[in-house]
Amino acid sequence: MMKPNEVRKMSAAQLEEKVVELKKDLFQLRLQHATNQLDNPVRISEVKKDIARVKTIIREQQLAGQ
Repeated sequence: MMKPNEVRKMSAAQLEEKVVELKKDLFQLRLQHATNQLDNPVRISEVKKDIARVKTIIREQQLAGQ
């Protein structure tokens, strides 16, 4: 799980890359869950929260830049 302080230290490009990476992870987790190969189903919600956390920081930076 990512800490908000860690996310705030990233640049805008790094944040965009992180969102893409997390979405790929989420897709893989959902695929594993659908085929009953997922060991820890809680990981899905953790990744969703990480995506939301990163998107929130991106939005904060956009609003601060205006």
